[in-house]
Amino acid sequence: MSDESRPYRTAAVIPAAGRGVRLGPGAPKALRTLNGTPMLIHAVRAMAASRAVSLVVVVAPPEGAPEVKNLLDEHALPQRTDYLVVPGGDTRQESVRLGLDALPDDIGVVLVHDAARPLVPVDTVDAVIEAVRDGASAVVPALPLADTVKEVEPGEKGAPEPVVATPPRARLRAVQTPQGFDRDTLVRAHETVALNGEGATDDAGMVEQLGERVVVVPGHEEAFKVTRPLDLVLAEAVLARRRANDGF
Repeated sequence: MSDESRPYRTAAVIPAAGRGVRLGPGAPKALRTLNGTPMLIHAVRAMAASRAVSLVVVVAPPEGAPEVKNLLDEHALPQRTDYLVVPGGDTRQESVRLGLDALPDDIGVVLVHDAARPLVPVDTVDAVIEAVRDGASAVVPALPLADTVKEVEPGEKGAPEPVVATPPRARLRAVQTPQGFDRDTLVRAHETVALNGEGATDDAGMVEQLGERVVVVPGHEEAFKVTRPLDLVLAEAVLARRRANDGF
């Protein structure tokens, strides 16, 4: 497809079908509340805050799609942003693929965003979209590491593990979301990786397996992933600071 005919409308796919067991028993992770509002709603609003995003596709737990649809209906989103809710699959990879299948034909740029990263700033979202529109096939926001990282030989849980190597920290980045893609590239990655029976921990990793170039743009400290109970405390603190500073 030529640059002149390429569609540049942008959609965000949010896989939210997981249960988030590390947060403990209760509702699925995406439906846990921050400041009284489910994390999923914060994540959808974070995507919709970008004027470039015209559609958000939420991939819900298969048995919970009607509940998620009702939840989105109850919370205000920018009028320029449409949304869809589709049932997810057994894995994150399958859920993202089902979200891609639901996209209309005029979507050319796709963001894939973790529902568990509810506080990503709009400037980060816009930077990812701009890099894809400038010609990158795959873009990830990321931060330099503050800690030294050790590669180890995995052992039994709780047992000492021997260090194998110490990678140079200057070459390492902690990857966040939203990750942005040329739609055709991402669809091809999902088709190819699934066909080969291979896997990856993120969508950019699937694109890497195609041999395509993935580039990094600066991430943001507030785009952290809410995984453990302490992360909920930190997220509440970030929201309190935003309310105090910006009336968020």
